[in-house]
Amino acid sequence: MADTEAKETKYNARCPDCGSTRLIKDFNRAETVCLDCGLVIKKDIVDRGPEWRAFDLDQKNNRARTGAPSTFTIHDKGLSTMIDWRDRDIYGKDISSGSRSQIYRLRKWQKRIRVNDAAERNLSFALVELNRLCSNLRLPNSIKEDAAVIYRNALDAGLIRGRSIESVTAAAVYAACRKAGIPRTLNEIEEVSHVSRKEIGRSYRFISFQLQLELAPTNPVSYIPRFSSKLGLSPKVQRRAIEILQQAFKAGLTSGKGPMGTSAAALYIASIQEGERRTQKEVAEVAKVTEVTVRNRYKEFEKKLGLDVDV
Repeated sequence: MADTEAKETKYNARCPDCGSTRLIKDFNRAETVCLDCGLVIKKDIVDRGPEWRAFDLDQKNNRARTGAPSTFTIHDKGLSTMIDWRDRDIYGKDISSGSRSQIYRLRKWQKRIRVNDAAERNLSFALVELNRLCSNLRLPNSIKEDAAVIYRNALDAGLIRGRSIESVTAAAVYAACRKAGIPRTLNEIEEVSHVSRKEIGRSYRFISFQLQLELAPTNPVSYIPRFSSKLGLSPKVQRRAIEILQQAFKAGLTSGKGPMGTSAAALYIASIQEGERRTQKEVAEVAKVTEVTVRNRYKEFEKKLGLDVDV
């Protein structure tokens, strides 16, 4: 069969006759066929794609008959109608001056009725703040969605009362990052938020306990690529730092230690061993820890792991 007519599938289904896994989907005949014995395994398969074709983005947007998908990052999940702020009609022509005042009033009332009560106002403000934090931290949309879900769950459980919206929002972003394994520290979130690190940490511990969020401890290895990039270190140094952290983990040296300080010490040792020396001050500034922390961790690694560090 031609490539445009059939497509070989790569999944665990087997032919009931010969047991072969080499199956093809013939979209012209709407059949699933065994490539070895020719048995028709399934017929009348459904093509769930659109019936139209698009060759560029403009055609795709013009021919689509559905709106944007629902999202948790908007308080009404993006399901309400929006009156565009531009004074143009559906054909792109300017609206007459006599109709502009009417459109203005419609737009104003439509904006008001989108938020019905105090809970929705709280959620609306929090999600705007959440989008700002994620944008400043350069986090992907998946993290925004997870953080929005965590905040919504906290709001439904009544955990916001007595706490600032900003602190709970920042805590939700931190929890979403921890859940996805994206290395973002409380210090980094503090820099882009309007609340202190201590308050963010307090809110994070409270909502994670109340919502029973099962979050694994932060792995120091996840910080190595970002810290190495900021220090201008080569992949060879990164690999050596990861090896040191793995040895330290097996020896139980990372338990109870801060992940930033641990990864900073491993990078400091690796930079010396691989001939790309960085000072303790440079490493500490990138990791947002003190030089004393880097010094203590690296001396502990050097002693317990038997590392040869020529300082």
